[in-house]
Amino acid sequence: MGTRRKSRELALQMLFQSDMGKQDADQVRRTFWAEHASASAEVRGFADDLFRVATDRLPEIDGLIERHAEHWRMERMAAVDRNILRAAVAELLGFPATPRAVIINEALEVARKFSAPESLQFINGVLDSVGRDLEKRIAG
Repeated sequence: MGTRRKSRELALQMLFQSDMGKQDADQVRRTFWAEHASASAEVRGFADDLFRVATDRLPEIDGLIERHAEHWRMERMAAVDRNILRAAVAELLGFPATPRAVIINEALEVARKFSAPESLQFINGVLDSVGRDLEKRIAG
């Protein structure tokens, strides 16, 4: 598994811990990295970057997801799916040099590992819609 994929998986796990455990970002970082001390500096660095963008911009990210997930509120989504979406949208916002297709494909690979098979189409559709919207904003 590549370094970036591992980072994306760890960022998802951190977001899930924050979401389900109702923990703030500092609490999550402390406990999470104590348990994952073997992660390389490169893996940890990108995971921390994704987690920081996702937590710093959470209201904006959740708003984007809800606007593009027709008839779905964040609290009704499966927790894993909600946090896969948050991590991927954080990457779309925070790392615009990474192609949208790469971010979406990576999110789908993470979803294949951590989510239900029927979630893939939902995640793909939401991320594609968010990505197109963000590209229009940048271009326009």
